[in-house]
Amino acid sequence: MHESCPQAYDRVRPLVWTEAGLEVLDQRLLPQHVKYRLCTTAREVAEAISTMQVRGAPAIGVAAAFGVVLAARQRFRECPDKWRDLIEQDLDCLVQARPTAVNLAWAVARMRRTIPAIEGDPEPVLRAQAQAIQAEDLAANRRMGQLGAEWIGKAKGILTHCNTGSLATAGFGTALGVIRALWQGAVTRKEDLRVYACETRPWLQGARLTLWELAQDGIPATLICDSAAAFLMQQGRVDWVVVGADRIAANGDVANKIGTYQLAVAARHHGVGFMVVAPTSSIDWSLPKGDLIPIEYRSAEELLPPYFQIQGGRIDALNPVFDVTPAALVSVIVTERGAVHQPSSDSMQALRRPPA
Repeated sequence: MHESCPQAYDRVRPLVWTEAGLEVLDQRLLPQHVKYRLCTTAREVAEAISTMQVRGAPAIGVAAAFGVVLAARQRFRECPDKWRDLIEQDLDCLVQARPTAVNLAWAVARMRRTIPAIEGDPEPVLRAQAQAIQAEDLAANRRMGQLGAEWIGKAKGILTHCNTGSLATAGFGTALGVIRALWQGAVTRKEDLRVYACETRPWLQGARLTLWELAQDGIPATLICDSAAAFLMQQGRVDWVVVGADRIAANGDVANKIGTYQLAVAARHHGVGFMVVAPTSSIDWSLPKGDLIPIEYRSAEELLPPYFQIQGGRIDALNPVFDVTPAALVSVIVTERGAVHQPSSDSMQALRRPPA
C-alpha cells in the first residue's frame, strides 16, 4: 500500500508526484506486484504511457501534465533563457505517446497555455497546474459517480468492461466510480447488487485490475469472459452496462476499449441500459462524429501466443485497442456537468456549458 493513499478506493494510486519526479505504478505487473517506477523526464513519462505502464484516459492526461513539469525542470536547468523553445519537442513527444485518448492532448494543451505568462523558474507554476488537473479529475469522478448512481437507481445487475477505477483516473473512477457510489449509497441494497466484469482481452484489464480494485473495496464481483456478456443479458442478469470512454465525438459517438461496441449492440437487443461515464475533458468537440476518431492499433505480438510469434511471419494478428460505439446505441452519457439522455449533436451541446 502506498503511504499517500488512505482512502479505500485510493489504496493504490497510479501516479504519485514527489520531489524526485513522477512515480508511475506499473499496471502491467498488477495484481501480483505493486511496483512504482520513477520518471524524471518527459520522455520517460511518454514511454510509460505508450507501454501501458499507466493507462486509462484521465490518468494518461494527469501523467502527461506532470510530464510537462519534468520537461520544464530539465530544460530550465539546461538553458534558462531558451527553455520555452526547448520544451516544445518534449510536449510533442508526450502528445504522440498514444493517439486515441483525447485527455492526453487536452492536458498538454492546458499546460502549454500556462507557459507564456511564466517568469523565472517554470516548475512551481506548472506543478500547481498539473496538481489542479489531478484534483479536478478526482472531484469530477465523485460527481459522476453520484449522478450515475442516481440515474441507475435500484438496478441490480451491472456489467462493466476494461478498468475505469482509481487506477485509470486520479481516484474513485468513472464507470467504476458509479459502481462504488451504488455500493456506498442507500438506493441499492448491497446484497442485491451484482457486478460482472469482462476479462477485457488481450491485456485483461478487467480480470487483473477491475476485480482487484473491487476486492479492495469489499464489493462482490463476478468475472466473465468477454464472449459471455450477451448470454448474461439473455438470462436477465444484467440491467445496465456501464463503461468509460477514451474519446467522445461532438455527436455522442464513443471510442472506448475494444469490445465496447459489441456490448452496446447486445445491450440494445436485450433492452439493457448502456451508460458511458467520462469527464468533459474526454469530449473532442473538434470531431463531429466518431468515425473521425483515430483508432490505435498495437503490435500483433501482444495478441499472438508465444508459439505463433516465432513462425516467421506466417501467422498474423489484428490488434485494435479501441472501437467506436455510435451514439444511437448509448442510453446516457454521464459527465461532471450532467447527464445527456440519448446523446446527439444537439443534446451534447448542453455539456459545453458548466452547470449554473
